[in-house]
Amino acid sequence: MTLIPLFPRRTGRHAGRSATHGVVRRAAHRSTVRSTLRKATCRLALAILALLAAVGSPPVMAQQERVETPQTWFDEGRAALAEALALPRREGRARNVVLVVGDGMGLSTVAAARILEGQQRGQRGEENRLAFEDLPYVALSKTYSVNQQVADSAPTMTALITGAKTNDGILSLDQQAIRQDHTSARGRELRTLLEMAEDAGKATGIVSTARITHATPAATYAHAVERDWEDDSQLSDAARTAGYPDIARQLIDFSHGDGIEVALGGGRQHFLPETMTDPEYPDAKGQRKDGRNLAAEWAAQRPGAQWIWNRAQFDAVDPATTTHLLGLFEPSHMQYEHDRPGDAAGEPSLREMADKALDVLSRDERGFFLMIEGGRIDHAHHAGNAYRALTETIELSNTVRAVLSRVNLDDTLVIVTADHSHVLTFAGYPRRGNPILGKVIGNEDNGSPSTTFDVDLLGRPYTTLSYANGPGFPAATDQQAAGPKHFFHAPRAANRNTDGRPLLSFVDTTAPDYLQESMVPLAGETHGGEDVAIYATGPWAHLFHGVREQHYVFHVMSHALGLGR
Repeated sequence: MTLIPLFPRRTGRHAGRSATHGVVRRAAHRSTVRSTLRKATCRLALAILALLAAVGSPPVMAQQERVETPQTWFDEGRAALAEALALPRREGRARNVVLVVGDGMGLSTVAAARILEGQQRGQRGEENRLAFEDLPYVALSKTYSVNQQVADSAPTMTALITGAKTNDGILSLDQQAIRQDHTSARGRELRTLLEMAEDAGKATGIVSTARITHATPAATYAHAVERDWEDDSQLSDAARTAGYPDIARQLIDFSHGDGIEVALGGGRQHFLPETMTDPEYPDAKGQRKDGRNLAAEWAAQRPGAQWIWNRAQFDAVDPATTTHLLGLFEPSHMQYEHDRPGDAAGEPSLREMADKALDVLSRDERGFFLMIEGGRIDHAHHAGNAYRALTETIELSNTVRAVLSRVNLDDTLVIVTADHSHVLTFAGYPRRGNPILGKVIGNEDNGSPSTTFDVDLLGRPYTTLSYANGPGFPAATDQQAAGPKHFFHAPRAANRNTDGRPLLSFVDTTAPDYLQESMVPLAGETHGGEDVAIYATGPWAHLFHGVREQHYVFHVMSHALGLGR
């Protein structure tokens, strides 16, 4: 076992960077720090031995079959060029469109998930590719809303699904609508692509690991001045008195075409009355005050319609006889992919829900529109938990791979994108193959891998991934001390940190519950404002190029389907 020094010495080019700023002052500071750290070493000695056994040295990556030489790099580049030159331009009418949204899946998330998936397979990771990264056409999307530089999911999904930007918190209403003012909604509805597809006689579906009434899926079928009005208990008193329809009610009362054929996700509490006990959790009830059981109404509306809430029922669904399917697998959001196997009633994965949706929708000879959302990428980022955000992204990739294996790309346009980014950062000069969730180990001056952690000016290791803000702030405040449920961070596991960053030398930062450090203390990490990627294949996918406004995605989809206004 290779021993990693508790307080590694700063050497080589990393030392050079620090020395260029305030050499004398920092040298004195480091001298004091080293003296303090040496005294702490004695007190930590016994703990070190125990932690070494528990955590060990940085993991050694599996031996690679791939041999990299100057010639292989060159040959790979030539092969990629040949492939690009041969790319087809499909310009026929699209029969189907599949829009896959990784909620909060910014470019740093994609890159880190790519590496994690590769490392889980025993590779170094950087050479890996997620399924959607092999799609031939790529563009960038600007994600600001009408009134904010950094937007939330309501206006960004509205842009994707209606072709127009709007204000934050607003679902598929134009920018003249005023948030939480129900009287401002009349006449401001923006027609969604899902509504247009239904009116054209196509089958439609929405699949999400979030609540099916949450902002991203809701924008496809609902028009609301407040994204949080998911059931009538959440309406303002004035809106409730006026009979303003909450989001769950709009899904059930959806009047376009033959109604949405498939809706799979979480959010059961918004469909059940407050007097009804949840079928999975005896201590939970529905939230509706109007007494309506919307899930039962869905099943009663049409022959062949049904609603389900557990894995056994999901597996028993016969697509040949099911005309309309509502699956609500949790009172709120569905379980994270990492936690899903522990769910008592059982839940399908995102990939399995997408498969089931395709089974039902593909029976319609007129084609279909399907929106698939990896909604919990976003939630894990808000919790400052990179492990779950990245594993949710990997599951989204698995879902895209399954979709691509099912559809005919001559008549199906497949688009993968994000509604916005997050403030996850990926930095620190780690060596090739360094564990993406681990602490930074760089290279020596001669380019060979180092055997010690890189350290900051306090002599402490740091991780490759961190957040610009969020609950992982090292010196936990009173408000943050408990942290998000089910997660931990090193300072909270011991005494409060009062002298800067925590000592991570023997903290397992790859653990699923670890919270990456953040610079600004917030109860929840925030979205990021940079562009996100659009990946596409199928009819008219070649229209995705350059840097585009987010609402451009809608116009390509409507053009491909022949549903222009």
